[in-house]
Amino acid sequence: MEFEDDGFVLAARPHGETGAIVEILTAQHGRWAAHVAGAAGRRLRPILQPGSRVRVAYRSRVADQLGSARLEGEGEGASALFDDPLALSALAAASAVIAGALPEREPHAGAFFAFEALVAALAMPEIWPAVLVRFEMGLLQELGFGLDLSRCAVTGTADDLVWVSPRTGRAVSRAAGEPYRDRLLALPPFLLSAQQGLAPGDIAAGLALTGRFLQDFVFAALNRPLPPARARLIEKLGEAGRL
Repeated sequence: MEFEDDGFVLAARPHGETGAIVEILTAQHGRWAAHVAGAAGRRLRPILQPGSRVRVAYRSRVADQLGSARLEGEGEGASALFDDPLALSALAAASAVIAGALPEREPHAGAFFAFEALVAALAMPEIWPAVLVRFEMGLLQELGFGLDLSRCAVTGTADDLVWVSPRTGRAVSRAAGEPYRDRLLALPPFLLSAQQGLAPGDIAAGLALTGRFLQDFVFAALNRPLPPARARLIEKLGEAGRL
């Protein structure tokens, strides 16, 4: 089995004296793990960070066994964010979420391009928290658990949608949901329209919404919690007044 593809490093852990097992999100082949020789060396060490863009040359003698990969860095990658610890935390959180959520060796081009868009947005502090929420929404959609925010699940109206049912993932209007508001999840307006601005609390509501469905629909089935890196990011966003 051999292929070459564009990719992003999601995680790397040491293996042996100088190698590493690296998880990579590729554009056409999905998420793959591979052994990378010389990972402790000066050339590779900087690119084996979550979010680094790479060109991957993968090779395996047997298709269902761990293969090896050669990686070439492309662009600045994570190093471009070294002066922005909050953006680096977001990159680590998104990498951990996608590494944990995507099945291995299954093509998910939509997830790749959504991650690519998020990485680009991290250079823009004023917008990336909203892009992160939309990234997680897109990941749910890619995995078959997309939320239906088009109209109220009770009345069918497309107006004044302010909640989401945690059971069905469908939007609920203000009037229909009022008696059950304590059981519903807040729906921030920016998820309904790109023209909507951000109000205080919208990012917190968005991350609570996507986190609930990622946990219930994706990670629970894998018998694992949401990645700790995501919880750390939310804590740091709160400390920075960005929620």
